[in-house]
Amino acid sequence: MKSYKLILKLSLLLFVVALGLYLAHQNQYIAVVIALAFFALSFGVKSSEVYKGLSFTMIIFACVCITLNYPQYFIQVGDFKLKGLITPLIQLIMFGMGTEIGLKDFKRVAEQPKAVLIGLTGHFTFMPIMGFALAKAFNFEPEIAAGIVLIGSMPCGLASNVMSYLAKANLALSVTLTSVSTLLATFLTPFWMKVLGGQFIEIKATDMFVHILQIVIVPILLGLLFNKFIKGKSTWLDKLMPSVSMFGIATIICVITAAGSKSLLTIGPLLILASFIHNTSGYLFGYWTGRLFRLGERDSRTIAIEVGMQNGGLASGLAEKLGKAATMGLAPAVFGPFMNITGSILASYWHKKTPID
Repeated sequence: MKSYKLILKLSLLLFVVALGLYLAHQNQYIAVVIALAFFALSFGVKSSEVYKGLSFTMIIFACVCITLNYPQYFIQVGDFKLKGLITPLIQLIMFGMGTEIGLKDFKRVAEQPKAVLIGLTGHFTFMPIMGFALAKAFNFEPEIAAGIVLIGSMPCGLASNVMSYLAKANLALSVTLTSVSTLLATFLTPFWMKVLGGQFIEIKATDMFVHILQIVIVPILLGLLFNKFIKGKSTWLDKLMPSVSMFGIATIICVITAAGSKSLLTIGPLLILASFIHNTSGYLFGYWTGRLFRLGERDSRTIAIEVGMQNGGLASGLAEKLGKAATMGLAPAVFGPFMNITGSILASYWHKKTPID
């Protein structure tokens, strides 16, 4: 614990050094120092039970900082274009998700039909419509606007289960909503992209349906089979999968950030603002809808988190499949890390307040 706190102090010192370099006009070193500060912070926050969920997000910030300043190293290696890694990495992440779920997670649909229906309905109506409204309001370029609709049309975010646990919410309901929404995305994501995203660019819903089958459904089914017949027999592999998933997400964000670095430096602040509105409005809508329909505090917290958090990695994979990683992929690259920050803050707030019903 003491070592974590020491590293936390080191991260703060590095941020001060970065500020000093900026004031001294030594800009060529700032990116590296800030990246090191975020890496140190990723270890430092582990000293807190509540904020340790931000550790991975800090690593993402460090990677993005380096990628924005040195994009040339994350676009191509030799003759190989690194964006070719996005799809297989998403498939690997979806396989990992499949290994963590089982039939019991789907049985809860019958056990808690009201809570599941409210969560799924809110997630797949409010979030894509809000994404469309924000894309219109901010007047983004067509492909970037379509990317915002895309992130709004995604299933529940993979980090939502961790946030629900920290928020003292209903973890079982959280896992169920994440699992079921991921399967429903096979049909609902192409539908919303055709209806809403199609107002910005041409969307071929059938092609998107096939892409989702390839990068989501097949890997999850293989993961389910692994869970049933192999999991527990190879403990080293069970422990490895979460780390592989985190590495995959970090790599995807780096590649997309590099591909769209020029646009991101220009519109990044607006995307962050759009992300904040989209994300926090989802939390508010999910929570108060749950309370309106007389769900308990724990279930309402769960629905808030599940409605507000999207699967940014999957959105990135679909953007790459459509050949628009540098444009449609920008919103997922920004929204993904940002929603982990807001999710951690919300979970921290609720962690201190024990549910009374």
